[in-house]
Amino acid sequence: MTSLLPDQHDLAHHGDAEVGPGLVDLAVNVRADTPPAWLTERLAASLAELAAYPDAGPARVAVAAAHGRDPAEVWPVAGVAEAFVLLARALRPRRAVVVHPQFTEPEAALRAAGHAVERVVLDGDLTLDPGDVPEEADLVVVGNPTNPTSVLHPAATLAALARPGRVLVVDEAFADTVPGEPESLAARTDLPGLVVLRSLTKTWGLAGLRVGYVLAAPDLVGLLAAAAPPWSVSTPALVAMQACTTTAARAEADRAAVALRADREHLLAALRELPGVQVRGADPASSFLLLRVPGRTDVRAALRERGWAVRRGDTFPGLDGEHLRVAVRDRTTMDAFVEVLQEVL
Repeated sequence: MTSLLPDQHDLAHHGDAEVGPGLVDLAVNVRADTPPAWLTERLAASLAELAAYPDAGPARVAVAAAHGRDPAEVWPVAGVAEAFVLLARALRPRRAVVVHPQFTEPEAALRAAGHAVERVVLDGDLTLDPGDVPEEADLVVVGNPTNPTSVLHPAATLAALARPGRVLVVDEAFADTVPGEPESLAARTDLPGLVVLRSLTKTWGLAGLRVGYVLAAPDLVGLLAAAAPPWSVSTPALVAMQACTTTAARAEADRAAVALRADREHLLAALRELPGVQVRGADPASSFLLLRVPGRTDVRAALRERGWAVRRGDTFPGLDGEHLRVAVRDRTTMDAFVEVLQEVL
């Protein structure tokens, strides 16, 4: 479904607004018990370098090596949210399309920069058909796996959206939550106009540090660099970029993704036995689930009263107050959550 209706959603709302003292946090999609000790040690050591201006060169080389690309195709950003701001500043789309439900920052950034935004709103199992996107769109933004639906679109589906004259932005902030990253486009250099966004804040617990990177052709990287403030990515963030893209670190992230998959399947099995709850999205693949409780818009508040914070769904275009996003945690926590949810229902 395509929509040009004026926005009626709070695009600036994020999961951190749901958390608070005494609440079990299922609202923020950052892996628990992170960052690991070896990473905090690297970050602490980087504080000795704060007198010098940040040098992004080594981080760009490290990221390029991790994805089999040239350093000229890498641009560090202070989190993926900054990447959306830079794209909105650097590009002049005639017909910008954002595929929803998804992370709301790309649309918010485009609107803030004065661009009109057209929505392609998915329904049903929330999977994307390339034909859903207007042929005339010269900027398309889609998440993979998508926040908040946890849908992992096939790489071939997204690749079919690329064409000359179009910038295709694929937000892979949660790609490393999927074992083996089978549908990632991060290594693809053959697709015209492709921009891949990656985050290190979710798996490594670095939301407060703000660290991510863009993978794109050198001409697009040049446009982003020209739109970026000088030294927007700090020295500790650049050190994290190097540390988290080594072969050993990527292997550790993949092991975490395997463990996450088992915990998610455990939660899915419990939820599917719970009357009155629907799990949205085809074959959830990431560190969160999108739930719908038909006829009930009071569930989030009721959970909060019992000490549980979950992400409201009605701020995402295409969703309403019956929807909740729930982060996947360890099985003990998830069992306790399902028990409380059952009481609420």
